[in-house]
Amino acid sequence: MTGPSAPMVVPAFVVKQRITVMVNRYEVRAVAPDGGDGQLLAFAEQKRMKLKEEVEFFADESRTRRVFSFKARQRLDVHAEHDVLDESGVPLGSFRKQFGASLLRSTWDLSVPGLQAVGQERRMSVAVLRRVWDVLPYVGDVWVPFVFHFDFTDTATGRPVMVSERQKAVRDRYTVTVPDPRLDFRVAASMAVALDALQSR
Repeated sequence: MTGPSAPMVVPAFVVKQRITVMVNRYEVRAVAPDGGDGQLLAFAEQKRMKLKEEVEFFADESRTRRVFSFKARQRLDVHAEHDVLDESGVPLGSFRKQFGASLLRSTWDLSVPGLQAVGQERRMSVAVLRRVWDVLPYVGDVWVPFVFHFDFTDTATGRPVMVSERQKAVRDRYTVTVPDPRLDFRVAASMAVALDALQSR
């Protein structure tokens, strides 16, 4: 098996969620010159009720060519490390949720060759409100009205690596910026989708 290729650099993109009965789907789109949604970069699909968490990204909605994916190493484990793989199955990077730190404020570790980063919810007040919302009877399963953002920084320098900002919309929509060119787009897109798909785990 060969090693990973040079990082695929995309400095900004948008993630939009679609909800169906058995599958969560996500569109990953470029940012158009006018700031709107540009061309489709990847189409992601998360099948529910799987023993191992896995999300596959395809070149388009036909789902004929898988271009990358992420998959949990362990089954049904809140501490599970998730590997991001290219279309040939070569590892590109990994991420995992810091379970202890996330009890109050969601925190993630993100790793690619030459870079270690940590991401955290930007506002403590929103993190606390979301947790209260999740435990209220009949409320936790409906749309969350809170707009929350994640900031990822280089653990060595403190410089920004990736920012995911949730937009005010009925369906989840995130604007993602990646100022660090060492962070491969496929890993950034996987992390951005995981922030929605795995956030409540």
